[in-house]
Amino acid sequence: MISTELATRLRDAGLLWKPADGDRFHIDAPDLLEDVFTVSTLVVEAHHFDTGTILGFNGTTEWALDSVDLDDTLWLPREDQLRELLGRTFRALRYDGEVFAVEVELLGEQRVFEARDASDAYGEALLALIGLSSV
Repeated sequence: MISTELATRLRDAGLLWKPADGDRFHIDAPDLLEDVFTVSTLVVEAHHFDTGTILGFNGTTEWALDSVDLDDTLWLPREDQLRELLGRTFRALRYDGEVFAVEVELLGEQRVFEARDASDAYGEALLALIGLSSV
């Protein structure tokens, strides 16, 4: 799973989240930072309004928590979602037994991003891609 630190950097760089079933997230509250929630129509459902998106907690599964504004959450994108966001820049994923390496092509240049977790390697590559789009 992607690290919270990298997910925060991606959000701060401008990565937008459109919640869908199966997405994982943190709630930005001191006593909930260690908890990972999952969007599921049975438990946590995304409600879209003109004023923004909130995540509603259905039933009594999550104590007395009714809903949370999307701005108060941190999306933890999965490996497949990060790879999809890289789009046609993605070239390869390699694993040498210790480190995952994601190879992408950015502005005609082959670049490699390494991490112990594949999601973090994909996330670092995506962060570089987002950085290029803001230049």
